[in-house]
Amino acid sequence: SDGNILTNNHVIAGAVNGGKIQAIFADGRTVNATIVGRDPTTDIAVIKAQGVHGLPVATLGRSEDLSVGQAVVAIGAPFDLTGTVTSGIVSSLHRPTEAGDGGSTSQTTVLDAIQTDAPINPGNSGGPLVDMSGHVVGINSAIYSPNTGGMPGASQGGNVGIGFAIPIDQARRTADEIVKTGKAIQTVLGVTVTDNVPTSGGQPNILPNGALVKTVNSGGPADKAGLKVGAVVVKANSRLVTSSDGLVAAVHAASPGDQMKLTLSDGTVVTVTLAGQPV
Repeated sequence: SDGNILTNNHVIAGAVNGGKIQAIFADGRTVNATIVGRDPTTDIAVIKAQGVHGLPVATLGRSEDLSVGQAVVAIGAPFDLTGTVTSGIVSSLHRPTEAGDGGSTSQTTVLDAIQTDAPINPGNSGGPLVDMSGHVVGINSAIYSPNTGGMPGASQGGNVGIGFAIPIDQARRTADEIVKTGKAIQTVLGVTVTDNVPTSGGQPNILPNGALVKTVNSGGPADKAGLKVGAVVVKANSRLVTSSDGLVAAVHAASPGDQMKLTLSDGTVVTVTLAGQPV
């Protein structure tokens, strides 16, 4: 109510080096805003509108309780059409999706995203995805762009019925850390991974099967749990892991200190206590 606003990092990234940010409210007021903190790896930022108080606030829900097929509404300003509402359903959950504007190929930016067919277009970024009770369940962040073959931030391309939102459970944790300390903490397993692509008849299969551990950081969570280079992770807790991004997304969705049971391709189960590092 005192002006903290949750948005996407890619919405305000252009103002990081001395640029100007303004918040425009539904009653027509326009005020200057400053960056409280930001996290490019989760595409989350918190800004603070200056000189305001007593603002109405959104009620945050729980993305953990979402189900595929559940009705949702996206709110934003697509193509500068302020106050636009579009409706759809939750198309998929736990979809590994690259955060930000698509300019980075680093696995540090993979989200555990909500996929929705509620129309999301340029200008929807940072807006809420809400359930039928009006509770915020996600932050609209990206759209699939068939022209680029990728998933950029919702600042280019157009709606094709495939949009992605950051789950509010993850966004809330990051935003709380930013408000309290000015920084975000990213959950880490302490490995680098690549897709495990088995071969058949000397030829690689089309689809990967699991996450292949390439390196293990000495003294990190995975190392302490006994995870070795060459291991293939096929499940994280109860979630199937079909690619390296799938494992990265599962780790990013967890919190530092959480225990994660990793099932390997040989049936071995390794229990890891996840750690955190400042972004």
